Amino acid sequence: MSGSVPGVAVSVARPGPDWLPDAVAAAGARLVAPGPETEGLLWFGGDLTDLRAALESAPGTRWVQLPSAGVDAYDDGGMFTADGITWTSAKGAFSRPVAEHALALTLATLRHLPGRARARSWGEPAGTSLFGADVLVLGAGGIARTFLDLLAPFGTRNVVVRRRAAPVPGADRTVTTEHLRDELAQAEVVVVAAALTTQTRALLGAAELGAMRPGAVLVNIARGGLVDTDALVDALRSGHLGGAALDVTDPEPLPDGHPLWALPTALVTPHTADTREMIEPLLRARVEENLRRFVAGESLSGVVDRDAGY
Repeated sequence: MSGSVPGVAVSVARPGPDWLPDAVAAAGARLVAPGPETEGLLWFGGDLTDLRAALESAPGTRWVQLPSAGVDAYDDGGMFTADGITWTSAKGAFSRPVAEHALALTLATLRHLPGRARARSWGEPAGTSLFGADVLVLGAGGIARTFLDLLAPFGTRNVVVRRRAAPVPGADRTVTTEHLRDELAQAEVVVVAAALTTQTRALLGAAELGAMRPGAVLVNIARGGLVDTDALVDALRSGHLGGAALDVTDPEPLPDGHPLWALPTALVTPHTADTREMIEPLLRARVEENLRRFVAGESLSGVVDRDAGY
């Protein structure tokens, strides 16, 4: 992108939030209907058919802002094939509420709260402390890093698994995915915070779940497709895993009557780590920031790596 272009034209593919016109004006841009003038396109969700139609009507589009942190649906839908378009997501923008939920699920599972919530008698005392535990985090994005920050008071020993072994703040060690099974055998808590791509789908299958430390707990706040659901059910039924807490599932929504609903060591929340009320101000901040950057010709936040798929 070149330097500042006063009056750069941006469009919204579907009706946008009430604050959008003011945000566009504050950035020094013009809000126009999708068409020949459009240089930037703001997408706030909906049927991908509408997004394709908007892009077809606006061949000069150079930037598209997406509303979610995960972009697997757009990648699967073939949206990233067009040349000349920079796609940005909300990755990193929602890290605080999601990491907070991950911590809540971790504590609930270690303290056997799913089973206690179902109990109808006093039972036997049980539970594991998070203090000093060995924690394995899959992924090194904003959610993973914020989660590591939240773990600091607990004095946990943290290992991060990612594509490359570059250090991650808050992690004692960082290893690549080829060492995943070795690390799974050591961890008391495994938190899934990776992006879902063709390479990471079913990252935790039967072999990986079987490699986990007996009694360990699994927390997934990323995407359901990262975990083989049938294999997870088997690992919980057998007692190999001490518990699993999932904010995302495969399939999603998780159907009524699915075995996970009945397992006393499973806790499922309906993809509520970041509710609309939580993310609205965070998404607004990301859109406002990128509008300013786009008009000024600066690099954008949350740029999608089309090759990596996130």
